[in-house]
Amino acid sequence: MENVSGPALAASAASRDRMVSDVRRGLQADQKWLPPTYFYDAKGSALFERITRTPEYYLTRAEHALLEREADSIALAAGPRSLAELGAGNAEKSRILIRALHARGLGEAYVPVDVDRATLAETAASLREEFPELDVIPLVADMRREIRIPPAAPRPLLCAFLGSTLGNFSAAESQLLLSRLRGEIGKDGWLLLGADLVKDVATIERAYNDAEGLTAQFNLNVLSVLNRELGADFDLAAFEHRAFYEPRLRRIAMHLVSRAKQRVTIPLVGEIELAEGESIRTEISCKYDRESLEEILRESGFALERWMTDDNRSFALILARPE
Repeated sequence: MENVSGPALAASAASRDRMVSDVRRGLQADQKWLPPTYFYDAKGSALFERITRTPEYYLTRAEHALLEREADSIALAAGPRSLAELGAGNAEKSRILIRALHARGLGEAYVPVDVDRATLAETAASLREEFPELDVIPLVADMRREIRIPPAAPRPLLCAFLGSTLGNFSAAESQLLLSRLRGEIGKDGWLLLGADLVKDVATIERAYNDAEGLTAQFNLNVLSVLNRELGADFDLAAFEHRAFYEPRLRRIAMHLVSRAKQRVTIPLVGEIELAEGESIRTEISCKYDRESLEEILRESGFALERWMTDDNRSFALILARPE
């Protein structure tokens, strides 16, 4: 799972309407599904941060090491006045970039983009304390929909899309998202993309099935969110976590599997019936190689300028420019 952060749920009538629409569309499909957006209330965000520190979850460690190694060269190549990060969370990785930018007299402003309003407020406050000279401009937004980087953030812009969050989207969805982002970045801006690479299946599957059971708790939390925000009556004990690799699609699929035949009521959506063994897919996490990423970038109007991998070639950072 990657941090595709979810809304400060029910913060507005519009966000509730979007949730109802998403849930209705997903749970009425033949293969039931829910957007991973709704993992990330305060509890979900905290669980995700714990997951990133488990021995099995290699993605964060690999990306962190890459950023430490490459941050100065990224700062030199991009030369941005502003840094934005999609799905910023606690901005742990952005802090590495901010320090590198400031060392070169760059990075006047930082735009953390997240849909968890509470996490975003905490992140902005801590960044202002750590970097008093930095103009922090938090943006509450759902990256699945329109993102508008505030005009107050001076250009050129470096937009970081880290954590292999791109993998939570299909190829078509990725191209649409990046195409929209290209317009916000502008011709003089840069995209910094983090991507998990194809590797042995056992390593990938362990990352989504940690021994401590944190990923299972994280997965089930989406049902708690729907119970709280939409008045649903999901029984969390009636579902089990399952995550497995789909080789043909080169992706992890994360599901909640019904332990028995059951009926769930969701006001404004209706009754949902699940058979024993039927699942709700809650997330996909695509894995890439250089060729597949270059194709997605090209179709989205970007050119890959730099390809950086960790020593094990398990994770990549990509610096790209709008064509």
